[in-house]
Amino acid sequence: MQRTLLVAAALFAASMLAHADSVMLTGTIGSRAILIVNGGAPKTVAVGETWQGVRVVSVQSDQAQVEMGGKRLALRMDTPVSVGASGGGKPEGKRIVMTVDSRGHFMGGGMINGRPVSFMLDTGATSVSLSAADAVRIGLDYQKGTAVQMNTANGVIQGYRVKLGSVRVGDVEVYDVDAVVSPQPMPYVLLGNSFINHFSMRRDADQMVLEKRF
Repeated sequence: MQRTLLVAAALFAASMLAHADSVMLTGTIGSRAILIVNGGAPKTVAVGETWQGVRVVSVQSDQAQVEMGGKRLALRMDTPVSVGASGGGKPEGKRIVMTVDSRGHFMGGGMINGRPVSFMLDTGATSVSLSAADAVRIGLDYQKGTAVQMNTANGVIQGYRVKLGSVRVGDVEVYDVDAVVSPQPMPYVLLGNSFINHFSMRRDADQMVLEKRF
C-alpha cells in the first residue's frame, strides 16, 4: 500500500513538472510570490513550495527566483517567462502573455539589446518607441540613426530612427527591430508594430497572448 502511494505521488509530481510551460510574477507578499502559471489564476506560493511544476527559491520586493523545467529563472514583476528548447543560452520561446493593469494597458518587462526596460503594448505605434533617456541608459547611440520629424501635441520635434539589435520579452526574442527615439520623456517603452507584426495576437480575459509566427 505504501509503495503504491509513493508511486502515485511520484507520478503526480512528474505530471506537475511536465505541466509548467510559462510563468509570470504578478506580486509578492513577504516571502511569498504571486504566480500565474500557464495563464491560469494567480496563486500565492511560499519559498520552498511548488505549484504546477514551478518551485519558488527566493523572493524579494519585485522579483523572485524559481526553478522550472530543470532551470533556475529570475522573474521580475509582470515579466512572462516560458520554457523553450533553448540551446547555447539563446531564447527559443514563441509565446508571450501580458496582463492588463488597472488602467487597461498591457504591461511587461523585457530587454532591448540585453538591457532591461519596461514595455507597454501599443498597437497604434508603427514601431518600438523609446525616450532618449532610456536610449542613453541602455547604451544605444541613437544619434547615429536617421533624423526624423515627429508630430506631437507640443509641435514638431526631431527624433531618430534606429535599428535595435534585439527586443526580448520573457524568452521570446526578435532581432533587427525598427525603433524611434524621442527626446520627450516617456514612462515606458512602447512595444509597437515593428515587434508585434512578428506575432499573432488574441485577448483572453485580462491577458493578451502573442504567438510568434516567424
